[in-house]
Amino acid sequence: MLRLVLVLLFGLSCEAIGVVLIARGQKQMDGLTNVSVIELVRLAKQALVNVSFLSGVALEAAFFGCLLFLLSRADVSFVWPLSGLSFAFTTFSARFLLHENVVPLRWVGVALIVVGAGVIAYTEKTKNRAAQDPANADSSTRQPG
Repeated sequence: MLRLVLVLLFGLSCEAIGVVLIARGQKQMDGLTNVSVIELVRLAKQALVNVSFLSGVALEAAFFGCLLFLLSRADVSFVWPLSGLSFAFTTFSARFLLHENVVPLRWVGVALIVVGAGVIAYTEKTKNRAAQDPANADSSTRQPG
């Protein structure tokens, strides 16, 4: 379980910093003036030489790799909701790396996400305890005696 948590924290850090770097890179590029193939190619060329943007994409890929590892080792109903902690990590990253102004009500939302992730983590802990102690298992999982 500790390894899963460490992989999750590493992945969430990659994701949060990756999003911030992509945003920074996009702000360094010229935006689309109109939607056309020529404009999209021009923007793609800018992205391919923008270090912030490319670093962000690489970190997002690392996050995806961590997510694949986690999904192969744990329940989706545990991993996927905990990946929602990326909203909290990204808000902190945006505040302290991009110096964005984060209003108090947004911090309340971040706190609610963290509380929700805590509830999910707690349910995984109690599930593991029940699996180790058959006396605590509910009647639907007990074998008839």
